[in-house]
Amino acid sequence: MTFLTGWGRTSPTPATLVAPRTVAELAALVAGSPPRGLIARGLGRAYGDAAQNAGGLVADLTRLEPGWSLDPATGVVTASGGTSLHDLMTGLVPKGWFVPVTPGTRHVTVGGAVAADVHGKNHHLDSSFGAHLRSLTLLTADGTTRVLTPSDETFWATVGGMGLTGVVVEASFGCVPIETSRVRVEVTRTRDLDHTLEVMAATDDGHRYTVAWVDLLARGARTGRGVLTRGDHARRDEIPRARDPLAFAPAARVAAPPWAPNGLLNRATVRAFNQAWYAKARERRVIQDIAPFFHPLDFMEGWNRMYGPRGFVQYQFAVPFGAEDVLRRVVSRLSADGVVSFVPVLKRFGPGTPGMLSFPLPGWTLALDVPAGLPGLARLLRVFDTWVAEAGGRLYLAKDSRMRAELLPVMYPRLAEWARIRQSLDPEGIFRSDLARRLGL
Repeated sequence: MTFLTGWGRTSPTPATLVAPRTVAELAALVAGSPPRGLIARGLGRAYGDAAQNAGGLVADLTRLEPGWSLDPATGVVTASGGTSLHDLMTGLVPKGWFVPVTPGTRHVTVGGAVAADVHGKNHHLDSSFGAHLRSLTLLTADGTTRVLTPSDETFWATVGGMGLTGVVVEASFGCVPIETSRVRVEVTRTRDLDHTLEVMAATDDGHRYTVAWVDLLARGARTGRGVLTRGDHARRDEIPRARDPLAFAPAARVAAPPWAPNGLLNRATVRAFNQAWYAKARERRVIQDIAPFFHPLDFMEGWNRMYGPRGFVQYQFAVPFGAEDVLRRVVSRLSADGVVSFVPVLKRFGPGTPGMLSFPLPGWTLALDVPAGLPGLARLLRVFDTWVAEAGGRLYLAKDSRMRAELLPVMYPRLAEWARIRQSLDPEGIFRSDLARRLGL
């Protein structure tokens, strides 16, 4: 047995970890799965318990028939479900292509990107990962593989379905042509939350990528002040001619210490960082490499260890346009209570995919990380859950570790439709996870 956690390092549970190398090996594991079932796991970047399976099997897919291919005429990539976005980018960028969507880390697998229907800084224009898929190959509970397209309802039950309809063993999706491996970036400071929302609403559509960092420790008239970063792929004529325009070889520069004490990220240290970050972020235009723009935390290997052995809770919610007051109340409450969050980010969502359990909806999303041992945290987040649900919003299942099961059908109105399809695919409930048990999935 191996004890596994999500990236937040909370709630470890024991499972038998297996690493199939072929689809045939994986199908045999599915056929012989124990009573507690099986769930697929990629690089372990789901923050909560989505890739844990207490007492059952967890299939590590990172060695499952690795590889990918590119059709240079169309920009369509076909990749194994265990292929990481890091490996894809390392191969694609020098060829003049970029993945259609990337979350805040490139250390996620293609299968995980499908299962969580990941979103990035470009959702307001390009939607989430599922919107760019051409086809999926799904290993189902009966041990067979099915090729699915967007015309199949099973396709949209799988996109965002958290690995509970089967295992994505291959996916095809369109990529974005680029001239360089750099990003043209504009940085703007905002006075408070309302100013942040105003500037984002007015300018987001003029840039492919936008995100705002929010200072949750600022108070009074500065509550919700932020740093808005907007970017677009740089053209060849915008970078120095001496440089290889498509050079791309990112790597972690430092490693987090193997052990850090609880409380290292506290009000004093985070407030000092926030003040320095806000002061540094003068309005400017710069050219950045892809890695620091899209994946700033990847520069530190194992950055999640900085929260100490208790770990941290990642809380991300979305509310529709018109429910901005929920954002204001959440940010004001966090500020008033002095809640520590190192990397709180705000994004504006555009239209979502038809994924039945996909997270994004047209509106706003705020993500924050909070040390797990913070007194009163559970009670505070339950209050936020209620506000979000009442506004027609939802929590992100790929980051959740503590949502109440009764809120799931409120937040995800297509849950019954998804459950019907899952039941038809997996009547014995072979594909299971700790998240599925906790939420009654």
